[in-house]
Amino acid sequence: MLFNALAPELWRRFTLALRRHLAKLHGLTVKGLAEHLVISFAKVAEYQRRGVVHFHAVIRLDGPGGPHTPPPAWADRDTLAQAVRHAASAVSVPVPALAGEPARVLRWGAQLDVRPIAMDRELTEQAVAGYIAKYATKAAECVGTVDRRINSPEEVTGLGLRDHARRLIAECFRLAELDRLNELRLAQWAHMLGFRGHFSTKSRRYSTTLGALRAARVDHMRDEEISTGRLPLFDEDTVLVVAHWEYAGKGLSIGDSVLAAALIGMPLPEDTTHMEPSDG
Repeated sequence: MLFNALAPELWRRFTLALRRHLAKLHGLTVKGLAEHLVISFAKVAEYQRRGVVHFHAVIRLDGPGGPHTPPPAWADRDTLAQAVRHAASAVSVPVPALAGEPARVLRWGAQLDVRPIAMDRELTEQAVAGYIAKYATKAAECVGTVDRRINSPEEVTGLGLRDHARRLIAECFRLAELDRLNELRLAQWAHMLGFRGHFSTKSRRYSTTLGALRAARVDHMRDEEISTGRLPLFDEDTVLVVAHWEYAGKGLSIGDSVLAAALIGMPLPEDTTHMEPSDG
């Protein structure tokens, strides 16, 4: 659980070591390296069934102008592969001695697989979607835990978890009580087995931004609703004022309450007969 909690810090140190090593190879400072190339990456986190996360990453060398400019000739795939191996072996995160536990040092494991990505092969949309879906669905639930926050160790008993997942969550709560580990917030992230990171991250200049993707999605949905007649066509600067509102109700209907309770495994409310009906 400590490795999961500290994996984002281990990755951060890896990216710093990678830049330092590439700069050192060619007699540059880290600041001077930016005048020759930019290191960009995208990574996804995957849970193993035993409950430990590991990362899959694409690391790319661009010219100083970004993805549309080539890196210098010396920054080839062999140089990058060597730098990745060096940085992965050089970084570590120390863990202080705890109650009943000795001090230790966390490192990347020996299963480091570095492969060049060939640009002469066809990359289809289906292949990209399948790759992302594979790792997006290998969240902590594949270990047997849940996808929502667990507020106390006692709550675990009623969740019907497998023994292995239950022990891992209990260990998160146990470690969370140690003052020296407060900053890791292990209790808040017990349902993720200590891992606080997002399953998918990227460097700023690797590709488009999430904000741009959200804006494109909003535009696409708006265009689709207009084309299908579900939304009237207005000029871009038109303001539509809705002056008539009608109270529809609040809370969940009885049927929705039963469904919600079944989905999260919680008992039904004591009295579902006095809820005000809702149209949706």
